[in-house]
Amino acid sequence: MKIAVFPGSFDPFTSAHQDLVERALPLFDKIIIAVGYNANKKGMLDHEERVNCIQHLFQNVQAIEVVKYSGLTVDFCQKVGAKFILRGLRNTGDFEFENAIAQNNLLLNPAVESYFLMSRSGKAYISSTIVRDVWFNGGDVSAMVPTEVLNLLNEKRPTNP
Repeated sequence: MKIAVFPGSFDPFTSAHQDLVERALPLFDKIIIAVGYNANKKGMLDHEERVNCIQHLFQNVQAIEVVKYSGLTVDFCQKVGAKFILRGLRNTGDFEFENAIAQNNLLLNPAVESYFLMSRSGKAYISSTIVRDVWFNGGDVSAMVPTEVLNLLNEKRPTNP
């Protein structure tokens, strides 16, 4: 069975993330969306909210599992039997960053290979960081996140941003 792990903090899960997962589905038998915790990022949604929202988004897709994880991604891959890490690339900056991580992951576990998909035209500008910034400043993020995520964000929006 070809199992891929798509790791990230997904705070929040964006339309670009959704597009990447949907495009990768034909490549793998199972994709595990691994929702990690990044202490360096200002949180928008708590860990459980992110997991629940993504699970709801893909509730009718049996080939997708959404779980929380911590620690090294390659260790998590070994734990769940995944031989692939799925990552998206928006630009050359992403390539440089992701290439360095992929090379180190190969040193840590040569049995786990990284697969990269380029962002689809019209999605490359979307990042969780930009969504958070726009949202925290009262802007409209409806074009950047799936409806399920937008509904959750609207429930959490302060009355006076």
